[in-house]
Amino acid sequence: MKLRDFRVGWRTLVQEPAYSLVVILGLAIGLAASLLLFGFVQYSWQYNASVPDADSVYVVKQRLNLDARAPSFEHAPLFLRLAAQKIPGVAAATAYLPSRPNDTGFTVSIDGRLAQVASLTTTPGFAAMVGLQTIFGNLEAALAGPDSFVLSEDAALRLFGMANVVGRSVQVEGKVARVGAVVSTPPSNTTIPFEMLLGVDSVLMDKNVRDEMKTGAEGWDGKLLVRVGPGASLPAITASLQQAVDSAPQFAKLPPEVKQRLGQRKVLDITLSPLREAYFDLEVEGNFIAGAGNRANRTVVAGLGVIAVLILALAAMNYVNLAVVRVLRRQREVAMRKVLGASMRQIVLQMLAESMLVALVATGLGLLLAWIALPIFSELVNRDLDGLLSWPNIASALGVGALLGVITAAWPAWIAIRVRPAEALAGRAGTESRRGMQLRRAMTVVQVSTAMGFASITLAVAWQTEFAMRADPGFDPAPMLVVDLPFEAMNSAPAARNLLTALSEHPAIAGYAVSEDAIGRKNGLYHQELKRPDGGAASTEMKWVGPGFFEHYRIKPEAGRLFNSKIDREDDRVPLVINAIAARELGYATPSAAVGQTLSYPGGRDGKPVYKRVVGIAPEIRFHSLRDAPRAMGYELSTASTILSVRAAGTVADAERALRDAWPKHFPSAILKVHHASDILALNYADDARMAKLLAVATGIALAIAAFGTYVLSAHTVQRRAKEIVMRKLHGARRRDIGKLVVREIGALTLVSALIGLPLAAVAIERYLATYVEHAPIGYWTMLFALGSTLVVAMGAVARQAWIAMRMMPAEALRV
Repeated sequence: MKLRDFRVGWRTLVQEPAYSLVVILGLAIGLAASLLLFGFVQYSWQYNASVPDADSVYVVKQRLNLDARAPSFEHAPLFLRLAAQKIPGVAAATAYLPSRPNDTGFTVSIDGRLAQVASLTTTPGFAAMVGLQTIFGNLEAALAGPDSFVLSEDAALRLFGMANVVGRSVQVEGKVARVGAVVSTPPSNTTIPFEMLLGVDSVLMDKNVRDEMKTGAEGWDGKLLVRVGPGASLPAITASLQQAVDSAPQFAKLPPEVKQRLGQRKVLDITLSPLREAYFDLEVEGNFIAGAGNRANRTVVAGLGVIAVLILALAAMNYVNLAVVRVLRRQREVAMRKVLGASMRQIVLQMLAESMLVALVATGLGLLLAWIALPIFSELVNRDLDGLLSWPNIASALGVGALLGVITAAWPAWIAIRVRPAEALAGRAGTESRRGMQLRRAMTVVQVSTAMGFASITLAVAWQTEFAMRADPGFDPAPMLVVDLPFEAMNSAPAARNLLTALSEHPAIAGYAVSEDAIGRKNGLYHQELKRPDGGAASTEMKWVGPGFFEHYRIKPEAGRLFNSKIDREDDRVPLVINAIAARELGYATPSAAVGQTLSYPGGRDGKPVYKRVVGIAPEIRFHSLRDAPRAMGYELSTASTILSVRAAGTVADAERALRDAWPKHFPSAILKVHHASDILALNYADDARMAKLLAVATGIALAIAAFGTYVLSAHTVQRRAKEIVMRKLHGARRRDIGKLVVREIGALTLVSALIGLPLAAVAIERYLATYVEHAPIGYWTMLFALGSTLVVAMGAVARQAWIAMRMMPAEALRV
């Protein structure tokens, strides 16, 4: 192939600007969409890949068997760090904790300016385990010193406006500390994100936390990482860790009733899970220690990869369809080149040069479109994809474009080779083989069926998401605001008391309530096994709330009474509210029969019982999404909470202004975090909403490609059957009969596409809906709507060609 071939190809493209624009733009859009989707899939599969020898690092997980329904947590007793270091085959073990519960981080003050910083407190060996790279300062000394800490480079730039800030002092929640080192910012695709790192001796942490991280004497939980040496037995290491838990003093002396309830089960089940798989681990739940963080469904990510392949394949099919029709129209040109001495090799190279030119120009345009769309796409998938358009990825995209040019040149080149000069120059060319026509029809069917399937699935996902977001949560979220109080506000600190007093006196505030977590969020997840005196028991999810919680949420009892600020005392350990499910699982004939009854549960790992009296039955409140079945719930009185719910007396905007005015007076060193209650509920379906938007974009691209395909097919049908059409006219066929002739063929292909695409879409929709326990009334209307919309698109693409056929003049068509 020579440069001259590309120049000829370029001149050919310039001579047909409409064709060139359609071909290049269609291929570029397909390549851009595929590049973004492939980049996201690669980003997801590379989670935690920056950790040195990441495949040998494991996360220690636990499941507390005191409750049969307790989920798995990605943390374990901190004493296992020291135990792991003594186990043969363990190369290293380290632990870390969010420096503040629920990953809230520190509020730091720099020159009077407040900022939030995500912080981890780490034990020795953490930096080596995750492979931190020091940029400025002394990393080891910074983590060992009591008044120093480590910042990531991005955090240093955000807080100070420069990277080298070693020695700079900041005020952290009333204490002063200095920057001891700056390290490279961890990649965004990590399950261990941080901006600040502390050592176990840091004065920024409470003494009991520091002591526990060093010794694990109290049995507190933390995040543990274990590096397994080459050839080590993972089951043996897991068994040793399990033995360390089983023999620990904190679990050895359990009351007989607890041992009886456990039976043959361990108190804690310990497992090791690969760090590289943590991003796809959907079994773990968040709790007071830390949230679960960013997670993804492996099937969904793989599905996005399949969508990327489909879009690229559809775009390639569209180009091949157009290229084949174009070659059929250029048969006289090809024949003339053969007559003038062009060899078969030269013909093939010319077709290849034109195809590669189109593919590479489309790839360049696709990269530009991907770069323009990247910020929107990153926001859509809620991930930081700034590194997606790296030089290796750009080189890979160009390689894919070149390969696409070679593959898509094969069929047009084959047609050009088979052109017979005598027939073409005599005016008897312009036809293609029956097999070729069938293959192009098959490609059009694939395009249309894919578009139809995407449309069906998109409608189903969007409808189910809208249904879930509008589901009754058990209260009216419209007038409610939710405020995340700082950690020091827990247990009715004076500042929190003063804030609540100020809010209660403000005319824009109708009331407030405190709780362990917001309704719709799962940061405060814990379970207890409630037990009747006669032996009946129910595994129950417990919630800590203040006395005014139910009255300010306007939640009414189903039986008995709920907590009331005029009756109940704060932190009273006796009253208990349960829901009807808990009452039934406890064995009561009716929910109201549980009112007034005494229940108990083990107060902790020591198993000592705590006795409660049921005062009322609460209705169902959606602390969980529609993916979770309603479960037994219990409510206890407690001020050990950091969530404040505020009810607006008038507009929510006025209530929010009142909050913002009062906040600095009582928490001058904390940043106000206020949310609308409806937004918190909607977060449970944020991934579904993003998926619906992604599918809508994919559907739009697929429909556009399907429209191109049907247009090209109908245009070639009219050209191929031109003589037949005019002969029908000469024999009395009416215009509408000619129009039906063209429409009928495309309509038949669309119906064949429906028979292929809609059943596959139905299976995908069924599997998606299976993840929910409550479904929207979807039925089959989404598929019928997709069929109708695809038919409209297909008929719109065919309309012009049908009109041309109807107006075709016999003299022109029969002219040789």
